[in-house]
Amino acid sequence: MDRSERPAPLTRPKKTAETRRLAPAMRVLKALHSAGAPEAMTPAELEKQRRGQELLGNLAADMTDMVWEEFSIGAMPAAWMRLRRPHRRRRAVLYCHGGGYTSGNLGYSKVLASKLTKATGYDVLTFEYRLAPEHPYPAAVEDGLRAWDHLMYLGYGARDVVVAGDSAGGNLALVLCHRLRAEGRMLPAALILMSPWTDMTASGPSYTERAEIDPMLTPEYIHSVRQAYAPGHDLRDPNLSPLFGEFTGFPPTLIQVGTHEILYSDAARLHDAMRAAGAECRLEVWNDMWHVFQMFPIKKAAAAMEQTARFLLELL
Repeated sequence: MDRSERPAPLTRPKKTAETRRLAPAMRVLKALHSAGAPEAMTPAELEKQRRGQELLGNLAADMTDMVWEEFSIGAMPAAWMRLRRPHRRRRAVLYCHGGGYTSGNLGYSKVLASKLTKATGYDVLTFEYRLAPEHPYPAAVEDGLRAWDHLMYLGYGARDVVVAGDSAGGNLALVLCHRLRAEGRMLPAALILMSPWTDMTASGPSYTERAEIDPMLTPEYIHSVRQAYAPGHDLRDPNLSPLFGEFTGFPPTLIQVGTHEILYSDAARLHDAMRAAGAECRLEVWNDMWHVFQMFPIKKAAAAMEQTARFLLELL
């Protein structure tokens, strides 16, 4: 890991025993992301992609000593991930799953929900927001607000809640904060962002400079899912590209990103924008890591979750 603010080095991932072991899983995830190519955005292909993510999440999540409680918030599927052993329930994490706003579901969210629960000890609420292209913007944002309001209804205060998100879920977490502030409401205690997608215009240099070394995402995938999610919209709107929003008064934020991903610029530029606005923001750059590496059963993923727990312990 390199916490410095200088540009991360452009080197190809090292062929270690660990990366060779993970190669099959990475090929599966790469294939799921590739299914977002324009020619593959058919109802049948999207359904196949979503079923694959559900299966992957159910197989990969470590549910040892965990309790998974499914329920619904209105018509929206949701679930709590909790520790089985007695624990404090004063705070909670609202987790927004990734998937380019076109895929992702409760099953897929189990992997990071379980890791967040084990690392922090907090109960984690995850929810299955509506997906594009069937439900384009602002459906996912409306569902995120619905999940937030559910926590408030249960008696949590805004300062009792940490909002976490990976990839498009990181986008949703940031947009949720923009919307709460626009409505004059209190913001969460902290943000945890893993490889956040912050710029739908794809204007950062990493989209081209790191395309060949990113083992997970392609610029073509980004272009296709943003078209599905926000057709005809101004992509510089902070409700789509939160990078271009105002961050004064934003909660303390931890951003984790790998050196080998096209969304590197999205994370680095967000860090710069938040710091310029006076917000507390920590950027962790993880060398030789890929998009949302925290999902994988590797040492650096475990270390990243430990850093998340340490960040919250220092803060809260």
